[in-house]
This record gives sequence, C-alpha cells and structure tokens, in this order.
Amino acid sequence: MCQETHHAHTDCLTPLQQRPLGRRGFLKLATLGGGAMLLGSFVPRTAWAAKGTDVLLLSCMDYRLVDETAAFMNGMGLRDNYDHIVLAGASLISITDKFPAWNTTFWQHLGVAIDLHHIKKVVLLDHRDCGAYKVVFDEDFAKEPAKETEIHATALKTLRRAILDKHPQLAVESYLMALDGKAEAIPA
Repeated sequence: MCQETHHAHTDCLTPLQQRPLGRRGFLKLATLGGGAMLLGSFVPRTAWAAKGTDVLLLSCMDYRLVDETAAFMNGMGLRDNYDHIVLAGASLISITDKFPAWNTTFWQHLGVAIDLHHIKKVVLLDHRDCGAYKVVFDEDFAKEPAKETEIHATALKTLRRAILDKHPQLAVESYLMALDGKAEAIPA
C-alpha cells in the first residue's frame, strides 16, 4: 500500500529503488528476510542437496586470473556447474604448515562438497607467478619457468595423493595456468 510521508508523497507508480524506505519499511524488509532464512532452515537437507555438481575446483585468489579461471572451467563444459574453493596458493596452501588454518579450511570445504553435492572429481588449478609461493618459499620462481613448473607439480602431486588417500573414490586432475589463461595438465 502506498503511503504519504512527512517529506514527500510516495506515488504507487514510483519505482521501488526511488521510494524512501524509512524505518518501518526497513523493519518490514528485515522481517521478511529473517522469515525466509528461518524457513530455509526447515527445508530438508535432501531438498537442497539433491541438486548439485560432480566437480570441485580449487584455485588461487589472484585477481589477474578470475576471468581466465571461469573460461577454463567453461571450456571443460562446467559453466556455473562446479563448487569453487579459492585460497591463495591453491594446492600449496592446502598442504603447507605455514598457514595451518587455510589447510584445515580446504579439507573442511572438500568434506562439505562431498557431503552436500556428492562430488566425484576435484580439479586443482595452480598458476604461474603466484605470490603465495613467493611468501611460503621466499623465492620468486617465475624467473625460472622450469623450476616454477617443478615446484608447482610437486605441490599439485602431493595434494592429489593426500586427497586420494582420504577419499579414494574421487578423481583428481591437476593443472598449471599461465597468466595468459593457457593451462597445462600436470600428470599424476
């Protein structure tokens, strides 16, 4: 119902974005949102777990590769159809002792993806010129591409083995992406 405020008359035809919300309107909106959240907590888990994906992607947080990462997954036929964990350093941070909370975060998220969406595959996507590798190793591997490939391959293979040890039912694929978005598979 349209109402008049002490500041101005609110016309029913005025677009919602241009109408003043006011305290009462805000409280109504907040109540509706809270009710929706409460209702969502009573929906049986199987109702929202039934729909999902078979794939979980672990990638780095690097802003330079956001679009390239999406394009990579789209190229795999997974547009908007994968769970995504974003951690600085991707595979390295998931196995290093330098950031134990992030390591734990990866394993907890993997468990949730298995429980909720019954994923069947994990895609590990590291990238070249990664700042997290510089932080952990205190070395810039980008200056020596062969060494950089080797250090990433070691981290990717280590994480792959750890995933398969804990979850042998999963497939794991590993890739190393260049800053131009081209990704190379890292064999097991």
